[in-house]
Amino acid sequence: MTGKKKLKLGIPKGSLQESTLYLFKKAGFNIEVSSRSYFPAIDDDEIECMLIRAQEMARYTQEGVLDVALTGRDWVVENDSDVVEVASLTYAKTGFRPVRWVLAVPNSSTINSVKDLEGKRVATEAVGITKKYLAKNGVKADVEFSWGATEVKPPHLADAIVEITETGSSLKANNLRIVDTIMESTTVLISNKTAYADEWKKAKMERIALLLKAALEAESKVGLMMNVTEKDLEKVLKVLPSLRGPTISQLSAKGWVAINIIVDEKMVRNLIPELKALGAEGIVEYPLNKIVL
Repeated sequence: MTGKKKLKLGIPKGSLQESTLYLFKKAGFNIEVSSRSYFPAIDDDEIECMLIRAQEMARYTQEGVLDVALTGRDWVVENDSDVVEVASLTYAKTGFRPVRWVLAVPNSSTINSVKDLEGKRVATEAVGITKKYLAKNGVKADVEFSWGATEVKPPHLADAIVEITETGSSLKANNLRIVDTIMESTTVLISNKTAYADEWKKAKMERIALLLKAALEAESKVGLMMNVTEKDLEKVLKVLPSLRGPTISQLSAKGWVAINIIVDEKMVRNLIPELKALGAEGIVEYPLNKIVL
């Protein structure tokens, strides 16, 4: 329909791309990315998508090229971007936890604190964040931009690096040790200020944020259904954790009830055998797409 309102949405290209597409799918949006296009298709005719590197996303959102976008909070800080943070979404490339920007040096280095960087060379992609960190600690060092493969630069091309990590495994593999954590970061949904002042666009963004947060909330949880006799009910309830307490309903068979609960997925392997031993029957585990709190 001509004149239909559109929300311009930025999807991060690169390390966050697959996890972002997965999250949107759980939230109910199917996004299809073509290898030859930077404009993915989405099954919502009120949204237009664009693939942009996370490092540039905050700048383009501030400038109004995008109405709303997903990027790391670190890149908002790095670019000093004046945007609205609509929602914080704790996920990264490989997991559902914050990432860290860390100061790292070779295992053999004599650098043991930020103060030891005085007069040294530091390589990083996050030049602004690193300069602010050094200034805060009263240290003068040469900070140079790294185009990639930052872990291989010490000790020959740099004395230290400031690098992003989820688990630290890549740093260890390159014989580096962490000296300090500079900042933690997570994915954020950000908005252009003018777009956020638009009533329709703001409402659309907040609906998207609600669904994304609900999908994240459900990621580590599953549902359990089971049948229990009324005489076994009390002892079964004692071992059941739940988000808001289990839902209990009467069955047509006299003396039996059905229980429905939401639990952490990591608990299930221990919980199911215990429930079975306590008399629960017909135990069914099922996945969850969203939990709206």
